[in-house]
Amino acid sequence: MTDGTLPLPQMRSVGVEGWRGHLAALGVVALLILTLFHRDVAGMVSIWWNASTFGHCLFIPFLIAWLVQQRLPGLRQLRPVAWAPGLLWMALGAFAWLLGAAAGVALFRHAAIILMLQGSVVTLLGPAVARALLFPLFYAFFMIPVGEELVAPLQLITARLCMVFLGIVGVPAHLDGIFITTQTGYFRVAEACSGAKFVIAMTAYGVLVCNVCFSSWVRRILFLVGALLLAVLANGLRAFATIWVAHLTSIETAVGFDHVIYGWVFFAIIMVVAMAVAWPFFDRRPGDPWFDPAKFRATTRGRLPLIVAGGAASALVLTPPVWLIVSAAASKPLPAAPLLPPVKGWVLTPAQPTYPWRPRFDGADYLVLGRYRNPAGEVVDLAIATFDRQDEGRELVGFAQGVVDPDQRWSWSSPAPAPANGRGEQITAPGPVVRHAVSFYKVGDAAVTGSAPRVKIDTMFARLLGRDQRAAAIIVSAEERQGKPADPAIALFLQDIGDVKDLADRSLGIR
Repeated sequence: MTDGTLPLPQMRSVGVEGWRGHLAALGVVALLILTLFHRDVAGMVSIWWNASTFGHCLFIPFLIAWLVQQRLPGLRQLRPVAWAPGLLWMALGAFAWLLGAAAGVALFRHAAIILMLQGSVVTLLGPAVARALLFPLFYAFFMIPVGEELVAPLQLITARLCMVFLGIVGVPAHLDGIFITTQTGYFRVAEACSGAKFVIAMTAYGVLVCNVCFSSWVRRILFLVGALLLAVLANGLRAFATIWVAHLTSIETAVGFDHVIYGWVFFAIIMVVAMAVAWPFFDRRPGDPWFDPAKFRATTRGRLPLIVAGGAASALVLTPPVWLIVSAAASKPLPAAPLLPPVKGWVLTPAQPTYPWRPRFDGADYLVLGRYRNPAGEVVDLAIATFDRQDEGRELVGFAQGVVDPDQRWSWSSPAPAPANGRGEQITAPGPVVRHAVSFYKVGDAAVTGSAPRVKIDTMFARLLGRDQRAAAIIVSAEERQGKPADPAIALFLQDIGDVKDLADRSLGIR
């Protein structure tokens, strides 16, 4: 034998004996991955269970098992081998986890687990088996809970679609970001109404249908694009229908209507429509083989003894956590809680805001807030949060971290003006009460930034290279009030407070 399959004239079932050792090694390495990174595995499963956006991920492992089961007749005709190039895929996964852990990016860590599991299959079963399992291995990527970034743009798209449909039926409406005002009331296209979960689930479903029901790549692409457009359009129609029902009847009736049509039942109807339209164009018959084992004649170059491949794979999996344990020794302690700075022309005031506001920084070592007023009656809030080091669940930037605390019923509305090194946001509370906020972040000796990706990069380098990991967030915000717009007040306060970098350094004890 000089390749990964039996010679073509002798093509037959290899049997359990040819697979037993390789499957046992794969089981050991997979168990090591799942055990060593159990916190990330548990976090990923928790997202599947608790976040409706990713509820469909609960079915992906079962679908992968079904896809593998469908390929068993062909797999039995292949002989597994331990293959050195598969270690490169495992190394990529290990490195991705290291970057994700260092930067505090759960997405990278979740993706890394999938990459390492895929790499273990390629390393311990070989290229012929990997080619036979190419689609099931690829489909495992849909277990990664990714796509929350689509929420904000889809909110805007849904709001604009609502305006188009409202115009068609002659309902006067005004659009401000994701807020729609009609004669009946004030509507917000909430995160749950963005349609993100439909788009993400439709992508996973559409890709599966493309593999199972189509052979032509042109038909696959047309089906997937059409299914995604249908999901976006249908969600916009659903949101419009809720507003229209409110216009024709009452807000209470519209809420009841929305509860009836919203959810997976609605999505199931959309899937049925998509399948009904595509059914006449299916070009793959149910009995067609998934692959031809005779074509997967892999070369033995790069073949390893199974025990060597298993040991190398295990070493790659163990390296990233050990690296971070060593680099954590460089962490420096924080001084006492940061002090609110004196600002020329401004004094601290006990005046209360129209609607309570407090930034959210879970796990921060310190969070101090102060409210300042100047002689012109402008009022600005200053918040300073500091961390001795960032870790899972205690980060400068992340979901529900920063200006918007969903538990306080604040919602992100739109971007707002900010200096070049800051991040401006408009947020809205019931009333409505509108607040503008400018955020600045600093990690160790890095420059001040308002960019969340830059914060992650600075954090990653600090942890990977053993640099100063202390971090601070500084937020300057103000309410929009009659005759007292927020942006000029924030700009004046930033001018009077001086260099934000100096304030951040003092808060962290760097100087």
